Amino acid sequence: MRFVSAPSTIRYTATQTEAQLTLDTFSQKILRLLQLDARRSVQEISDQVGLSSTPCWRRIKDMEQSGVIQRYTALLDREKLGLNVCALAQVRLARHIEGGVAQFEREIAALPEVTECYSTTGEADYVLKIVATDIKAYDAFLQARIFPIPAVTHVHTSVVLREIKFDTQLPL
Repeated sequence: MRFVSAPSTIRYTATQTEAQLTLDTFSQKILRLLQLDARRSVQEISDQVGLSSTPCWRRIKDMEQSGVIQRYTALLDREKLGLNVCALAQVRLARHIEGGVAQFEREIAALPEVTECYSTTGEADYVLKIVATDIKAYDAFLQARIFPIPAVTHVHTSVVLREIKFDTQLPL
């Protein structure tokens, strides 16, 4: 295999509302490999991408510093950890409560049972992904942690029966 020593090419497009990164083919390949297994060594990545290790390492560091790579983590099997219930809760807030939205977002961010939270359009203001050991624990969580938040006016829950697709990889 022939190795190339290519300079890092993370370019910022300034004409858009927010800065968007333009990644070259090498950086995209590196990201694809890291999304599959972030424990790969720089040497292994550089071998598969076709770069020498120093430019490959530099590209990874550049993508970490620019925020493209936010963090490295392990994916856990929630059911093997006893978190057998996954619920999608659609939450509506009262808009007339001063500071209600900010308080809601602060409180939700502090709850480890809420693994994802999205501000949405449509009937719900937010959609939360919540995990619990069982349905009773989920009910107790709602009663103790969600319903007491002053701005919450309505919660509609859909309990996940089976997970068809769970993937953290972004299409590159």
